[in-house]
Amino acid sequence: MNKRTFLQLLTLMFLGSHTKVIASQQESKTRKKSERIVIVGAGLAGLAAAKALQQAGHQVLVLEARERTGGRIWTSNQWLGMPLDLGATWIHGVDGNPITDLADEISARRLITSDQKSVIYHADGRVFSQVEEKQLRKIRKQVFDLVRKAQDAETDVSIQQAIAQLVQEAAQDTHRLNLLNFILSSDLEHEYAASVRDLSSYWYDSDQAFAGEDVFFTQGFKVITEYLAQGIEIHLAQVVKEIHWQQAQIQVHTLDQVWRADRVIVTLPLGVLQHQDVHFVPELPREKRQAIAQLGMGVLNKCYLRFAHAFWPQAVDWLEYVSNSPGEWNDWISLQRTAQLPVLLGFNAADQGRAMEAWSDKQIVASAMQRLRTIFGASIPEPIDYQITRWASDPFARGAYSYNALGSRPKMRDSLAKPLQNQLFFAGEATSKTYFGTTHGAYLSGLQAAQKILMT
Repeated sequence: MNKRTFLQLLTLMFLGSHTKVIASQQESKTRKKSERIVIVGAGLAGLAAAKALQQAGHQVLVLEARERTGGRIWTSNQWLGMPLDLGATWIHGVDGNPITDLADEISARRLITSDQKSVIYHADGRVFSQVEEKQLRKIRKQVFDLVRKAQDAETDVSIQQAIAQLVQEAAQDTHRLNLLNFILSSDLEHEYAASVRDLSSYWYDSDQAFAGEDVFFTQGFKVITEYLAQGIEIHLAQVVKEIHWQQAQIQVHTLDQVWRADRVIVTLPLGVLQHQDVHFVPELPREKRQAIAQLGMGVLNKCYLRFAHAFWPQAVDWLEYVSNSPGEWNDWISLQRTAQLPVLLGFNAADQGRAMEAWSDKQIVASAMQRLRTIFGASIPEPIDYQITRWASDPFARGAYSYNALGSRPKMRDSLAKPLQNQLFFAGEATSKTYFGTTHGAYLSGLQAAQKILMT
């Protein structure tokens, strides 16, 4: 057992299940007088906290900068009969996952995607042979053997530094270098939304996961946030600029109004906190500011392409492409098998995802189609339509989700979540040491913030 794993296990010893959190809230109802609580952000964390606190008898209102609820859960209905998630899409691991429980409560229909139903293509469009897939698995093992070795070292390094030996060995072999870059992009950068140059080899994977399949909602993830938002007082288009705390009543200043509260829960994304779009008076303690600065906010963008019919293999979910351009259009998912929709979804993460946000829609679609034509031939049709995200450029997100950057520590997430004088509370996926970067992490963090209020 390496030292990083040992510290993970110590953390888990103190982690309660979400059912215990809910139970604690319910037991506290009769012990608390009704307070006015303002929650900043109508994403999953904010709505989870709002529902729990309102059920416990508190006066709750939610301030949301956007003109919609959901935050980084964003279901588009631009295409009639084809709801598509531009933000969070999947319940990752359904067994014991609290989002599964919510979905069951409302009988939300879900579909399963499988990473076993996949095909891998060369840079020139050829399908990988079994021998080549074996070679890919061998390189993948070498990558993660070196990363595990780095996790036992005395000093933390980036994943890029940890695997520098492999990069050097592959430098004169274009095919091998392409395979290595594909693994780094698909297995690491797309998973954690961050460059291997920035990911901590010690802590990048210090999160935990639920077992079971990955599923998505036929009507989009908004079915969950809409369910949680029922009966909650939510004010949209309220851009918070300042929060004045350490006084009898906290003041939350938006562009055109001041809201007063006994307690405030801040669920702003890490990227927004890093950008200092909201000013705290007095400023946040040094420990919390350090956590905000040193944790990482990643980028993962989507490009949906809609076609008249599916021209790609219809029995697969994932189409993987070993590109000559590192990190570009490595991962695609087809909605044909699962949802009978002739739609391909391409991903770009980390440096590539951030760089492409400066491209026009036309340039992004042309780049995607160039890759698809390499695989499936020049005669494939143009898409009927497309939908594209730019999460890093979104002023109310400034990224997709958080990651553990080189120089950060998991305990910084505890610092980020720590309440201030029982007045100012914090929630959101970035505050979850165990489930950062996930919807269930965001949801549980909201319940935990509510529990802290109910128990004080």
